[in-house]
Amino acid sequence: MLDFRKYMKTIKQLHEDLKNGSLTVEALVDESKKTIGDKDKDIHALLGMYSEDLINSQIEKAKGMFADGTATVLTGIPVVIKDNILVKGELATAASKILENYHATYDATVIKRLKEAGAILIARANMDEFAMGGSTENSAYGTTKNPHNINRVPGGSSGGSAAVIAYGGVPVSLGTDTGGSIRQPASFCGVVGLKTTYGDNSRYGVMAMGSSLDQVGPFGKTVEDVEEVYKIITGNDPLDATSLPLEKRKHDGIFNKKIGVPISFINREGVDSEVLKNFNESLEKLKKVGYEVKDISINQLEKTLSVYYIIMFAEVSSNLARYDGIRYGLSHPGETSIRSYFESRTAGFGPEVRRRILLGTYVLSSGYYDAYYNKANIARELLKKEFEKVFEEVDIIATPTAPTTAFAIGEKSQDPMSMYLADIFTVPVNIVGVPAISIPSGKDTSDLPFGIQFIASHGREDRLFTVGKDFEKLY
Repeated sequence: MLDFRKYMKTIKQLHEDLKNGSLTVEALVDESKKTIGDKDKDIHALLGMYSEDLINSQIEKAKGMFADGTATVLTGIPVVIKDNILVKGELATAASKILENYHATYDATVIKRLKEAGAILIARANMDEFAMGGSTENSAYGTTKNPHNINRVPGGSSGGSAAVIAYGGVPVSLGTDTGGSIRQPASFCGVVGLKTTYGDNSRYGVMAMGSSLDQVGPFGKTVEDVEEVYKIITGNDPLDATSLPLEKRKHDGIFNKKIGVPISFINREGVDSEVLKNFNESLEKLKKVGYEVKDISINQLEKTLSVYYIIMFAEVSSNLARYDGIRYGLSHPGETSIRSYFESRTAGFGPEVRRRILLGTYVLSSGYYDAYYNKANIARELLKKEFEKVFEEVDIIATPTAPTTAFAIGEKSQDPMSMYLADIFTVPVNIVGVPAISIPSGKDTSDLPFGIQFIASHGREDRLFTVGKDFEKLY
């Protein structure tokens, strides 16, 4: 199987080519469009291209920035955007029928920052509807396939954003991560995916799923590419009440190369033997380049899936109440206003979204709020304290990104619990709000990619980039 990541240069290399004139912005965008045209008919990573007016205006801006010396490393670089992030004047459906013809009326903050940097936004990425799923099979507009094996899923919910990188359509893309929705598809597709510290990237203009969990983050072929996008899109935003103030982003720069591994948590039923073998081999390679690896214990990890799915379901129920068939989006006429409300939501939402709304409404209902939602938040605080204590001893925590490599299309779609269990290694990160990165770590006997996950303490993305670059050199 071909390594699709080798088909395109890094964004720094492309920047140098654009800067010295050996490559034009138009040629780079045309090449990206050609690759997408050739490959996406089989993969379906994208829901559509952005308008020619938008693309052409961005090309002209990028050329002007190179001409006047204000170009950034992202100037002229084609980027794909997950379809739950607003781009003014363009369709933004969250892969749902309920927003089938919705055009964004403003730019998300991360989009403003990309535009200011001179990036070329070219297309909308397919995803699980409203980011609910781990396979990109829940899109109302069709399933995305894994470029390494089209009979396998690309992961989710940001499967389209990962797949388009894997087949070389664009150098970088944006996704969102609520419980692993960047890292798991990055692992399945053999690319790099970063989930940032909660509050690091503005959520303004991003369709909310779980407001205390969601974060925007980049995909790329290399850690360096992801780091460059991170530098552009991160920063305080007064339009997002959860955005971190600048003083919270400062750190001491210390990195002692100490990696903690929750061995008893990883060596469990359901984790594929090839995944474990690859993970252990990866740790041995890190030891040889100066990293110290030690066993750690985080007692509350066993509760994380339960905690996550209670909190996430509750926040889904609240956030999706706005899609009522009246204010915007699909409107299904009924005999009464209440019938119109119910029929619009029934016709507009897919089965997974409806399932999560119902479960969230249940855990927030009278008599169950304290039994479920409050207890989940208590456990969440205990987990945060455990992570804080562990990070006093180690710089990084390492786990496999996912318990298996990419599973077959249709394999888990009728078994929601099986699908949810695939998030076992990624959801703790979102619950405590720390950053994590997934990096390719080889392939299994079926030629499907493995991914290793590195987790750092709040605001320490710098440590992730350091260990990530060191790890890349080993493969």
